[in-house]
Amino acid sequence: MLILIALVVIALAAFAGYVVGTRKRRDVPAGPTAATDQAPPLPSPPASAAAPASPTIAAELAAARAETARYRQLVVDIENNAPPPILQGEAEPDDLKLIVGVGPVLERMLHSQGVSSFRQIARWTDRDVADFDARFPEFPGRIVRDQWVTQARALHLSKYGDSAVNRGS
Repeated sequence: MLILIALVVIALAAFAGYVVGTRKRRDVPAGPTAATDQAPPLPSPPASAAAPASPTIAAELAAARAETARYRQLVVDIENNAPPPILQGEAEPDDLKLIVGVGPVLERMLHSQGVSSFRQIARWTDRDVADFDARFPEFPGRIVRDQWVTQARALHLSKYGDSAVNRGS
């Protein structure tokens, strides 16, 4: 009977050693020679400061999240400052991005200044061009260089069939 109890205790000890050993193996990330389809589990953060790479990665991750949040807030602010299309007149605004040199950012900036149609740009005088050029210091000379007024006249004519883009009216 004593021998039977000793064998059971030895078997239980061996089984416990096996379980503990396999658990420790799961916590250790797989080496480069491991051929598995799944990604190794992420190691838990170390309790001590023995791993100097963790704070660096955490700091980089925090900086990346902060930068993403900053850009997201910039986009929201730009979109919130544009007037709603319903307040801009009878028809919906023209797609000002069709003018060469006007991208999404410049279109939003023009909308925030109250410019939403080809007709408005087509009626600009040299003084208006200089005024709007001064309002957009990030894009100096873009209006004259890309000939926005000429393009706006052509786009207005092609869209509406209306060449009545007189500066005086």
